[in-house]
Amino acid sequence: MILSDKMIKAAMATGDIVIEPFDLAALGSNSYDVHLGPLLRTYRVEYETVRRAFPDDHYGSPPSVRKEPAPLDCKTERATVDHPIPVEGYVLVPGTLYLGSTIEYTETHKYIPYFDGKSSIGRLGITIHCTAGRGDVGFCNHWTMEIHVVQPVRVYAGMPVGQITYALTGDVDVPYNKKPGAKYNEREPHPQASRMWRNFK
Repeated sequence: MILSDKMIKAAMATGDIVIEPFDLAALGSNSYDVHLGPLLRTYRVEYETVRRAFPDDHYGSPPSVRKEPAPLDCKTERATVDHPIPVEGYVLVPGTLYLGSTIEYTETHKYIPYFDGKSSIGRLGITIHCTAGRGDVGFCNHWTMEIHVVQPVRVYAGMPVGQITYALTGDVDVPYNKKPGAKYNEREPHPQASRMWRNFK
């Protein structure tokens, strides 16, 4: 069952849902609108030396040596670059993954939060998450978005980007904020890069 606006407000009154800051105007009939934070992050491009032979080489020419962008490595923490969003907006371009965060900090202690992009940004070709569209009971943090676009789009800090819906679930043994191995428990208002590398330690 998806919670209605009345049920979301009732759950906030009991502390089972926390939304900070909360704006009644952002509460939909069965969802809550969240907004883009003031900072975007991208992974720092690192380069490696690559030797490549020419595929049509019939004359024994030596392979070419060039610098190419090194791939992201799931076992290695990659540095990021911060991009504050100016008042005039920031242009997102295709081919780059941007990490953004919600202005809102949320907690859910009895419900499953679902996070999706608003249809208005979808119609601009903006996707706000690659895979992580559902949170866990006990998730307490700002939401990190994995943003990519199909054409250049100018975005602005504070604009509505997504909406959270809440679904009723059964009791859980260990909520997310109590799991010792949870990688994103530390409260952080800025986008958090992948911590997949911790799985290999």
